[in-house]
Amino acid sequence: MWHPENGKAIVIQKEKNISFDATYHYSLGVMLALDENLNGAIEEFEKAIQYDPTSNYLAGELATLYIEKGEIQKAVEICKKALIHNPEDINIYILLGGLYMNAKDFENAAKVYEKIIALDQNNSKARLYLGTLYAEMKRFNEAIEVLGKLISMEPDNLMGNYYLAKIFAGTNRFDEAEQGFKKTLAVKPAFEPALIDLAILYEKEDKIPLAIETYRNFINIYPTRINVRIKLGEIYIREKRYEEAEEELKEILNMDSTNREVRFNLGLVYLESEQYEEAVEEFSTLLKKNHDDYRARYALASTFEEKKAYRQAFEEFNNIPPDSEFYANARVRMGLILNKEGKFDEAVELIKRAIMNKKDAPGLYVFLASLYDENKKPDTAEEILRQGLLVAPKNVDLHYSLGVLYEKTDRFNESIKEMELVLEFDPDNAEALNFIGYTYADRGVNLEKAEKLIKKALDLMPGNGYMIDSLGWVYFKQNRADLAIKYLREALDDLPNDSTIAEHLGDAYAKAGMIREAIEVYRQTLKRSPGSDQLKKKLDDLIKKGNP
Repeated sequence: MWHPENGKAIVIQKEKNISFDATYHYSLGVMLALDENLNGAIEEFEKAIQYDPTSNYLAGELATLYIEKGEIQKAVEICKKALIHNPEDINIYILLGGLYMNAKDFENAAKVYEKIIALDQNNSKARLYLGTLYAEMKRFNEAIEVLGKLISMEPDNLMGNYYLAKIFAGTNRFDEAEQGFKKTLAVKPAFEPALIDLAILYEKEDKIPLAIETYRNFINIYPTRINVRIKLGEIYIREKRYEEAEEELKEILNMDSTNREVRFNLGLVYLESEQYEEAVEEFSTLLKKNHDDYRARYALASTFEEKKAYRQAFEEFNNIPPDSEFYANARVRMGLILNKEGKFDEAVELIKRAIMNKKDAPGLYVFLASLYDENKKPDTAEEILRQGLLVAPKNVDLHYSLGVLYEKTDRFNESIKEMELVLEFDPDNAEALNFIGYTYADRGVNLEKAEKLIKKALDLMPGNGYMIDSLGWVYFKQNRADLAIKYLREALDDLPNDSTIAEHLGDAYAKAGMIREAIEVYRQTLKRSPGSDQLKKKLDDLIKKGNP
């Protein structure tokens, strides 16, 4: 009989008292099946079942032949007819449930397994299949109930524990998922899926040390699993643990020196750890073997740029063609190099040509507009952004840039409107949330709403110094000096060289009557930004009050 776990046939135990005619045709069918004559075997089994229509054994054999022939619907019909004669035959139900599962007819499959459980409360396989089906159908509470019952019956059921943990993980019940995966591994410590899923769960929860430990445990058991080693290397790179990343990636190259993904990641490690010559060597090696590897070429160009070898960087970026996904970014980087060299007109012409080659790349419009904005041409910058919005009307970067431009040109309402459009298309855009909140705070309007928006931004990007400054500035405007000082100090700790944040903190100290602290902050800030007339005036005013 065909089994839903592996799609293979298993044999139903032969029934007694099959009629002579049925046995005769069955025997012929068996011989034809052994000769791989499926059509002939099916014909003989159909004759056999005509003589003995109540035989679940013959029904199962005939259904199995139809499965082997690929005629699934006929196999389903055979099972359904068999159940008319044998309405409590669990073997036929299991075969039918498997057919429905593999046809992805989850509703009917679930009904079949529900029927099996009604007939046999202790049927663990039916409970396992039903639980996974409910999960597939997003009926998660029912899935948890069914699998929970299975585990209460069989606490060490490997797949029951595993699938229940998977459902908990998929529904963000992380603590229960963690316990479920651990229980699965207690049953079978080397069970690969549970090890991987537990590590991924720790990553989701930002429990990076535990994720690393779990991946390392996996590698200790399965040292040749290159994909897991790559995953571990990527975590080390994200965590800026470059020595460990390098060690892990080199170990993989010892096993597979041709692995391009690993060599690319090793190049990134060298780039991020400022080992530029080694990075150039890795990316160049990739390009020697595949001249059209534009990801490697982009990384090589970026390495030259970091080395301040701008001409080499420019040439490599220039070798990336318009049909590459890296083309637009490469042209932006070329434009940055030209602009840094004081070649504004050349940068503009470069990006204009790039737009002609790739009109649907919003980043090109954003960068070109920024060039014009930096050169005091806001009207042209606005025109460029509007051209981009004709191509990509829902692009959040274009709307965000236009909102910033409006704010710079004192068009407050239009600026807010653009940022609200950003949030319409991307409700969790932390930068837009912070922009609106700070803009309100700076003007002393809608302060309650500003506080909510900035707090949401910080939920999305915890620890961001600019957003912490925005929240402190809201409290300053609300005359909540203690809270303002608390958050502005935190922001300045994160961004100690930011003059605006420092000035905000000085203002908060002054408002709280902490004049000495305000004067000290203003003085230190003026050392970094001596050209601020406004800040000089604030300092002079405080000193004139008789304070040192």
